[in-house]
Amino acid sequence: MSLFYKLASLMGLVVVLSNYLVQFPVQFFGLNEILTYGAFSYPITFFITDLANRAYGKIVARKIVYIGFFIGVCLTLLISTNFSDLISIRIAIGSGVAFFIAQNVDVGIFDKLRKKSWYVAPLTSSVFGSIIDTFLFFSISFYATDVPWLSLAFGDLSVKLFIALSMLIPFRLLLSNIRDFSELRRE
Repeated sequence: MSLFYKLASLMGLVVVLSNYLVQFPVQFFGLNEILTYGAFSYPITFFITDLANRAYGKIVARKIVYIGFFIGVCLTLLISTNFSDLISIRIAIGSGVAFFIAQNVDVGIFDKLRKKSWYVAPLTSSVFGSIIDTFLFFSISFYATDVPWLSLAFGDLSVKLFIALSMLIPFRLLLSNIRDFSELRRE
């Protein structure tokens, strides 16, 4: 199986997992008002997008985003959406809108910064993508409900930013196995 199919499949899986886990607040240390389990898995989507962008360029990275979007939305609707619960439906809509916009912003930022030091593009694109995704998702899903969405958004964003920083380690380790798309264009 090629890297493209591995990344596309992994993207869909992580989106579905994150959409399911976001429904569960962390119940330890009084974090239930500020953090959901989805914050721990979702940042991996930006890592996947950035690897695809480095290996194949922005056009193919966007294809992986579209495949992940399609798989994620379809499986989220089938697996974790309770159609008799308005918040569950709003979570599915918020997830799709936030994912699509934030991932495309990530692809664009990464592509513009790809020539900088190895860490600038993945870190910057993931930070901006995480900010956009978090506030779109939480506002669409939970605005005007009893869910403390602002505190959950800030808690989730804090974890996402920490994980985005941590993802630089595997990104750097994998760089030697991935040929930069921009170098292929020169050949």
